Amino acid sequence: MTSTRPLRADAVRNRRLLLAAAADEFAERGLDASVADIARRAGVGKGTVFRHFATKNDLIAAIVLDRIDALNAVGAELLEATDPGAALLEFLTVAAHQRQQRDLSFLHESGELPTEVTRAREEMSQTVHGLVDRARKHGAVRADVTGADIILLMCAPNYVASYVPDASPDLWRRYLAIIFDGLRPEGAHPLPHPAPPTP
Repeated sequence: MTSTRPLRADAVRNRRLLLAAAADEFAERGLDASVADIARRAGVGKGTVFRHFATKNDLIAAIVLDRIDALNAVGAELLEATDPGAALLEFLTVAAHQRQQRDLSFLHESGELPTEVTRAREEMSQTVHGLVDRARKHGAVRADVTGADIILLMCAPNYVASYVPDASPDLWRRYLAIIFDGLRPEGAHPLPHPAPPTP
């Protein structure tokens, strides 16, 4: 992985450009995207890529970590929100919007990712469970919904919308609203199967 020493301002800028360019290339071309194409898109040389990321897997891990860390930052703020139901909906909205911008879920399956990514995933799981616990205690979501349910549902709005040819970029919002209505306690019926184990 990359050095933990603080980066100069130009190095920070180059790293952000590289992460954005790599995310775009991977979204368009999949894992076959080349380092040369990523460098070209970012407006830097290949050497700059390898100064920041020793391998392509390091670059993939950095993108995944960047996305999870962004969600964790949002989640940490929402854990302090006064309306737990609105906080959970906001978190799901941010997660779905992030995926709508660039669906990079396949990067999570690209190979062994470093411990920083595992740590960030565990932090996100704890955050989601915290948001769900608060919403449940305040009666904003049904009593039998768990954090594990919500983690699985985070991908659902975009997944469903992806099956519609030439769909509006905001179609996922319709399915998120349907999902959230299903989470509310009003009119809820017993679920036919227990929740899965915590991811």
